[in-house]
Amino acid sequence: MFDKEILKKSFKNFSKQRPFSYCYIDNFFPESLAQALSAEFPSFEDPKWHEYKNQIEIKKVSNNWNVFPKTTYDTFRFLNSTDFTSLLSELTGIETLISDPGLNGGGWHIHSNGGKLNPHLDYSMHPKMPYQRKLNLIVYLQESWQSSWGGHLGVYEHDEEKNAPGKLVDEIEPVFNRAVFFDTTMNSWHGLCREVTTPNDICRKSMAVYYLTMPPENVDDRGKALFAPTDEQKQDDDVLDLIKKRSSIDSASSVYK
Repeated sequence: MFDKEILKKSFKNFSKQRPFSYCYIDNFFPESLAQALSAEFPSFEDPKWHEYKNQIEIKKVSNNWNVFPKTTYDTFRFLNSTDFTSLLSELTGIETLISDPGLNGGGWHIHSNGGKLNPHLDYSMHPKMPYQRKLNLIVYLQESWQSSWGGHLGVYEHDEEKNAPGKLVDEIEPVFNRAVFFDTTMNSWHGLCREVTTPNDICRKSMAVYYLTMPPENVDDRGKALFAPTDEQKQDDDVLDLIKKRSSIDSASSVYK
């Protein structure tokens, strides 16, 4: 499924990147597999999706193994296998990586025209297992993507004084069959730095898998993502209240009924 030497080359500077460890790899899957995975995505209006639609995130997701077609199912199964997690440990230098077969927060993701995702830090501790979320894998699967459609993944510095995203350091275009890996434990602020502006019949499609590890001492026990307001939202009390509720396990469900 992969050329190991290409992966090794791509990860060569993974831990040297700033503001946090990341890399991206083009032509991640064999072309025929990437095309098959893209074709298996449901339409944006399909009832399989769970929808997030508010001021900080507009997208649809599904992590339900029962609705994945065969190729998608097999690919998620491989990406969660010990063979692949062992390879990622070797490539990243992270000693112990554990897969999350429940795909908590992962699975299929899709954004249509107008899709957005504010800068955020991912949850720190898994809600069902005593492990810390450590490494993200995202693979973009919309064929013939055009840069003018936006949807770029923004990589932000950490403003320690404000505990908020700082300068935008990099913009990663969601090119078809491009995989992005990043360490999500390094104040790793990320999000869509450009709103999705696709034609009505085109969506930003991606599959996501998150890997876990044993938590260090004094680990941040955040169980939900912590979002940041955009510059124009910083004085909006409704948005700030939404972010507060979204970041707590106890109140997040009240936001997404």
